[in-house]
Amino acid sequence: MSHVLTLIAAPASVAEAALSPSLLPAMADALRALGAETGRPEWLAEREAVDLPFSGIAPDQASAAARAALVERPVDAIAQPAEGRRKRLLVADMDSTIVTSETLDELAAYAGMGEKVAAITKRSMNGEIDFATSLRERVALLQGLPVEALEATWAKTHLMPGARALVRTMVANGAHCALASGGFTWFTARVATLCGFTTHHANILLDDGRHLLGRVEEPVFDRDAKLTILTRLASENGLSMAETLAVGDGANDLAMIGAAGLGVAYHAKPVVAAAARARVEHGDLRAVLYAQGYKATEILPDEG
Repeated sequence: MSHVLTLIAAPASVAEAALSPSLLPAMADALRALGAETGRPEWLAEREAVDLPFSGIAPDQASAAARAALVERPVDAIAQPAEGRRKRLLVADMDSTIVTSETLDELAAYAGMGEKVAAITKRSMNGEIDFATSLRERVALLQGLPVEALEATWAKTHLMPGARALVRTMVANGAHCALASGGFTWFTARVATLCGFTTHHANILLDDGRHLLGRVEEPVFDRDAKLTILTRLASENGLSMAETLAVGDGANDLAMIGAAGLGVAYHAKPVVAAAARARVEHGDLRAVLYAQGYKATEILPDEG
């Protein structure tokens, strides 16, 4: 079969059998109704992730049909060519993707500017305002904040479930994994170490040793910079774009998600989910591994 449809259940729904063997005949029927030929399902993780091979229709058709058939079930559906599923380059966003929070918003809370900065962040991530301009506006509100606020923010920062598993498993299988954030290198350096990213790229937040200056080093690391990192790392590693993977949640990630061989909108803003060829709305970051055909037995631990 030329293509594969991967169904991935939300981890919390596994015990409730949201994804059960009884669902698969109806899913195959939905694809065949569009003219597809389907193959034998292969379970990647019992009741959590399964591959359904198919041929004869486009991936977008298969994904749409699967989502319609799933109705209210907390199950993601990702369709793609079967060949070359395991990617050799990952470029991942940080805030609300690899970590659960928006670190700039959390930092702003210490300056008493939390609500004001969060409002600008929301508009930026929804694509309503230019990212570089919005970043400069938000960072300016941090002027005079003691650098100790960075450590305090870091203490409240948590990894997204599946983050370590995603990076560790891909690195163990020979992939280059890069963290690319519109946030700050102060945080990406620490997150990269925790997860095992090969490299990290972000904005440099300027300070005088005691207080933040309310500026970042120019030029701003924005959506175009993320795309540049993706294409540059692919070239440096001798990879085609088909061998690349990008994952993110905001408008700042759209360019790299659109250019990657597999671009995943992860619990994303509506504008991003609508534009991405693949989206994860229910699963954790291990879903990105299942989408590449990894079995549960091949996925490295998320803890420790």
